[in-house]
Amino acid sequence: MNCQTFRIAFLLLLAGLFAAREIRAQQPPTSSSSQPAAAPANPAPPQSGQVQGYTLTPSQEAQAIAYAEARHELYFFDIAYGVLVLAFLLLLRVAPAYRSLAARAGSGNFVQTLVFAPLLLLTIDILSLPTAIWGHRLSLKYQLSIQGWASWIGDWAKGEVIQVTIGVLVIWILYAAIRESPRRWWLYFWLVSIPLIILGAVAEPLVEPWFYKYEPLANSQPQLAARIEQMTSRAGVQIPEDRIFEMIASAKLKALNAYVTGLSGTKRVVVWDTTIRRMTEDEVLFVTGHELGHYVLGHVFDGILFSCGVLLVFFYAAFHLLHWMLARWGETWAIRGVDDLASLPILLLLLSIFGFVFTPAENGYSRHLEHQADQYGLEVIHGLIPDAPVVAAHSFQVLGEADLEEPNPSTAVKFWFYNHPPLDERMRFAQTYDPWSQGRAPEFVTGSAVSPQK
Repeated sequence: MNCQTFRIAFLLLLAGLFAAREIRAQQPPTSSSSQPAAAPANPAPPQSGQVQGYTLTPSQEAQAIAYAEARHELYFFDIAYGVLVLAFLLLLRVAPAYRSLAARAGSGNFVQTLVFAPLLLLTIDILSLPTAIWGHRLSLKYQLSIQGWASWIGDWAKGEVIQVTIGVLVIWILYAAIRESPRRWWLYFWLVSIPLIILGAVAEPLVEPWFYKYEPLANSQPQLAARIEQMTSRAGVQIPEDRIFEMIASAKLKALNAYVTGLSGTKRVVVWDTTIRRMTEDEVLFVTGHELGHYVLGHVFDGILFSCGVLLVFFYAAFHLLHWMLARWGETWAIRGVDDLASLPILLLLLSIFGFVFTPAENGYSRHLEHQADQYGLEVIHGLIPDAPVVAAHSFQVLGEADLEEPNPSTAVKFWFYNHPPLDERMRFAQTYDPWSQGRAPEFVTGSAVSPQK
């Protein structure tokens, strides 16, 4: 269950500046040496009664721990490798060479950016391919992904097209601000970044079909589509059945997910076909209700506000550090000044370090939003399905098995890596949150104060 909060907003802005490679916390089932048992097309619903805390079989737990350790190693290596790539580009004066080539292409700033930005961004991304390949190999080894290498390379190329397109615009605006106001560019660029982030959130649903096939959910699951529409109506979000889609994730992935996104004409509910195959209808409804919570509670907007505040601090710090670094090493790197396009690798280096240092705070904020979405999901399905707490807890167990999440992460691992609460905590909350029996109104969905179905 992905929360489109700070990370999404932050990366939407920086998509054109840097190939931000996130090592996701989505893990597939069982080991690479033993295939998981195929899930039935219509799995049996969980029996009434309390579900125990999140557990795995000994073999699954061993695989989960091994995969978590491999991902953590890759995460830190990826950060270090990315910093080294940018450092070597500075030492080898690659950006000044691209800047000189761009200057020969034309005298206009936009023309020069149109030449410089793709060259630099593609160079960074091509040099960073080893860690991206390593990440995909891990997902194949531990069965998160079934995507072949040809398809993976195709998706990488599509991502580059999107990134470079956004990059040209963002970099041109950045250096226009620097040239216009050498002392206040960080503030003006921050102000311009806000509508860019919002535009990215609106446009995101239009980009997703580049990577996956979508079909109306009512075509294959009319009852489920009708129940989701009923739930969205209860939430006060009018999303008709023709805006409820099934994403064919199984062509590439084994992970489970759903999401609610878009504004106005792009508003939609999307459920992955892998989720439908592995879960009961009631469990799918809870998972979708969680995602609906992100949407109704304004978590995207909250994330944008949060990210904008952080970006303001980042840009202000980068402004001062950039001047200091150029005064000390600018001549060695053949960078003429702050307004030189060749200074971009320094900004990317600083933003990468800032982003790394800020990771625990970002994930802590995300965990807070995810907990709220769990609570909303429980409230919005209350009365719509029987045994809602058990259904929710069982859905977490299914998600954990499909993602191969380790059962007992250490405090340090949770602090640094977890952008969702650990599954054991979420399962126990699902089975203890019951304001109705205590005569209290639910916090988010007041219309759910009805008697559950029997």
